[in-house]
Amino acid sequence: MSAPAATPTAADQPLGPDVVAIASEHAGLGVRLQLAVRGVLVVFVAVTVLAIPPADHRAGCAAVAIGYAIAALGVAVWARDGGLAVARWAWLALFLDLAVLTLLTLLTGISAPQSWTAYVLTTGFLLVPVLASATLRPRVCAAVVVPAVLVYLVAGIATQTSNDEPWPSLLLRTLVMAGVGAACVALSWIQRSRVETIGRLVQARTDLLAELTDLERSERRTLSEQLHDGALQYVLAARQDLDEARDTGAAEAFDRLEEALLESSRLLRSTVAELHPAVLERAGLPAALRDLVASAAARGGFTAELDLDRWPADDRTPVDGLLYRTARELLGNVVKHAEATHVAVDLALADGHARLVVTDDGVGVDDTQVAHRLGEGHVGLTSHVLRVEAAGGSLTVTPAPTAGTVATVDLPLPGVDGQLARSGRTVDTLLRNH
Repeated sequence: MSAPAATPTAADQPLGPDVVAIASEHAGLGVRLQLAVRGVLVVFVAVTVLAIPPADHRAGCAAVAIGYAIAALGVAVWARDGGLAVARWAWLALFLDLAVLTLLTLLTGISAPQSWTAYVLTTGFLLVPVLASATLRPRVCAAVVVPAVLVYLVAGIATQTSNDEPWPSLLLRTLVMAGVGAACVALSWIQRSRVETIGRLVQARTDLLAELTDLERSERRTLSEQLHDGALQYVLAARQDLDEARDTGAAEAFDRLEEALLESSRLLRSTVAELHPAVLERAGLPAALRDLVASAAARGGFTAELDLDRWPADDRTPVDGLLYRTARELLGNVVKHAEATHVAVDLALADGHARLVVTDDGVGVDDTQVAHRLGEGHVGLTSHVLRVEAAGGSLTVTPAPTAGTVATVDLPLPGVDGQLARSGRTVDTLLRNH
């Protein structure tokens, strides 16, 4: 019986191409949003300088507005084709926006005794946090927002005498600016979290598809081995006995022929039952487990003990299928790897939890063997660990007290107070992954 390997965390796994593509796509959308908002800011600056011209430094303000428009156009051309470099460095242009607003505010507010131009331009500072929130990088957003709020306050203090603005008004405006900045940082964090969640889901889907392919290949190999080592050998023996019976007509040859055909029929029925356990649907989990344990004992050459005393015989649960498939995998591993002489299977129901324990007295297994088998593509038990965990349960494999291995499956039963669905009706349940 093989033990489950430790499941690597998302941080330990390299990002797949699908995840990188999604992150790059959302980063590109953020850059395009920045370019659009910056275009609005360029128009705002130009219209303000033209419609509400300052009393002094008109030529200088116009030159700054024109230079800002040219620089914004240059950034747009540079970022037009996107790419990793654009997504990584486009946020630096935010300091250009902040510098232009600060320069124009000071030029129009300090020199003139009264300037509505400076007062209107300070409104443009509110767009800087919005620009920063599109980066999907909360730290970068905060690195832009904090100086933006400080510059907004300093510019307000420097131009305070121009409009005789009282301190309460200035502080309240700064508070609003800080609130907008904090909201934009939070928005950037939320958007980043969403993109990372999407990335993890895509990565999980890719991993599951790869695992499903490996599992299908492994199950086909297992089925081939069972047919080759079991029923096919008896069929070949029966053919030899048939040839001998034709030549000699000995009764012993016919007896061996009958025995070989009966045994091959039994093995074939056992294999078909494992592929599609109709008894599970008709008679329930206990009866299906009896057949499964008997078949495993015959194939593995060990004695088997099945304890169903703590499992209601007439009850059906939403996890019957998962318990049966996991038991089949555990017993299959015992047959292949454990070299056991005795196996005990215990199925119990208590406190709204189903508990399956498979104990063997075989050779056991260590982490090195597990890693080796995983490297060869044997992912059967690992896939069952993931399925059990997706259902909210756990599957653990530990050494037995004396020799061998103990595998324990613990599954919570969906429903109120662990109530079971009685009368043999099918119960549909959604096993939600984390």
